[in-house]
Amino acid sequence: MEIKTAVTSLSALAHEGRLTVFRALVRAGQSGMAAGRIADESGTPANTLSAQLNILSQAGLITSERQGRSIIYSACFDQMSDLIVFLMEDCCAGEACVATSVEAAANRVLCCTTENKELTQ
Repeated sequence: MEIKTAVTSLSALAHEGRLTVFRALVRAGQSGMAAGRIADESGTPANTLSAQLNILSQAGLITSERQGRSIIYSACFDQMSDLIVFLMEDCCAGEACVATSVEAAANRVLCCTTENKELTQ
């Protein structure tokens, strides 16, 4: 991951409302969530939510897909895993224990989302 991409992602998450929305989408898993449900769960007005979703989308942290009359938003787990690894990869002069735990955490997120995707298909 390039530093510019990391800064964009971190900037998008550095807002209480956007972080709340992103975490709701992480909880929803690969199946995602419609905008109305996100608004209900986060208590965010529709116009504010629209702006937050746009910023998260531009940062590559979420995707959207039209399903009938709804737009379903989903977290980009690959992008978030890459960000976590980028932040930690040079930690402690590359000590194996730290690198292994970061890689394991990233793989756990990816495995979890892969299992959820397989269950919904």
